[in-house]
Amino acid sequence: MISAVMPTYTRADVMFERGEGVFLFDAAGHRYLDFHGGVAVSSLGHAHPRLVKALTDQAGKVWHTSNLFRIAGQESLSARLIANSFADTAFFCNSGAEAWECGLKVIRKYFHESDQPERYRVITCAGGFHGRTMAAVSAAKQEKLVKGFGPLLDGFDQVSFGNLNEMRAAITAETAAICVEPVQGEGGIRTATADYLRGLRAMCDEFGLLLYFDEVQSGIGRTGKLFAYEWSGITPDVMCLAKGLGGGFPVGACLATEAAARGMGAGSHGSTFGGNPLAMAVANAVLEVVTEPGFLARVEATGELLGRELAALVQRHPAVFEEEARGIGLMRGVKCIPANTKVVDALRSQGLLAVVASDNVVRFLPPLIVGPAEVNEAIAILDRTAAALAQEEAAL
Repeated sequence: MISAVMPTYTRADVMFERGEGVFLFDAAGHRYLDFHGGVAVSSLGHAHPRLVKALTDQAGKVWHTSNLFRIAGQESLSARLIANSFADTAFFCNSGAEAWECGLKVIRKYFHESDQPERYRVITCAGGFHGRTMAAVSAAKQEKLVKGFGPLLDGFDQVSFGNLNEMRAAITAETAAICVEPVQGEGGIRTATADYLRGLRAMCDEFGLLLYFDEVQSGIGRTGKLFAYEWSGITPDVMCLAKGLGGGFPVGACLATEAAARGMGAGSHGSTFGGNPLAMAVANAVLEVVTEPGFLARVEATGELLGRELAALVQRHPAVFEEEARGIGLMRGVKCIPANTKVVDALRSQGLLAVVASDNVVRFLPPLIVGPAEVNEAIAILDRTAAALAQEEAAL
């Protein structure tokens, strides 16, 4: 008999009752250090007073009016995003997948308005993840995402991540854009080099393509800069955001230059709930905090500490971890020898929350407010857990 909640997730048998900062507490009162972060969503941790106040203040005023009227929070949030990015305009929605699909529509509309409707295909990268909609899984082409949901939608070509020669060879007269995650999260915390991203920008300029960055996971301070593209010194034409933008409240955004979005006039796209006053109040509060002087510098410093400690951890436990620690900022990962699910379960039993990724990687995505003390606590738990797992592996 099917469960009342559709069984599309493998859920851990833990139910959290409350959160405070970088910690979560279950109904029995057990405390967990949250390096899972709701999969990079809880950018300011749990029950952040600024976010709680923003949400409750707005809840006492108005929740929903629809996008047939002006919404003050959209106007202030778009101004903040534009002032701190490459973009000239923003569309607000409810999730990363919606934001990504909006970017896809922006791209196709751009070439339609440019009298080049034959240019509609987008080149994506192997290991990428852009959501669970049919277009998003068709773009990612991963078997675990597409099995049983065929036929896939046409319009996507795929090449290896990080390979400029493959990318160039894949461009045809029908190519409209290149889509890439500056850091692949679900793909195993694989970071694109600055040279690679600069090469993609140059390639798009050479062939008249649009460069589309998926920063759903890497954006809003996760890498130590507000957006991961900043590390490369280049800018995209279109970018999608979500996750950390709402700090836990559902919100997504598609950003674009004026040139790229020139076809997105009245009636070209919409969302019933997108950009509602509640979401906008919270997202504005998130950006207020993240863009305060010194905030991102602290994220970068703490991220470097986490990176160093994870690198040393891998060296100390060669029976449990292999290769080098991966990632940038507070978007880190380690590749495991035992199944990553086993490692995550063992860490949770010791009070540390983490999340799996492809390539047998365990991801660490703590709130951006995490500090050195919590990093040290996490590493201590990782050390104890790895030592126990190494003994188990040796006994097999």
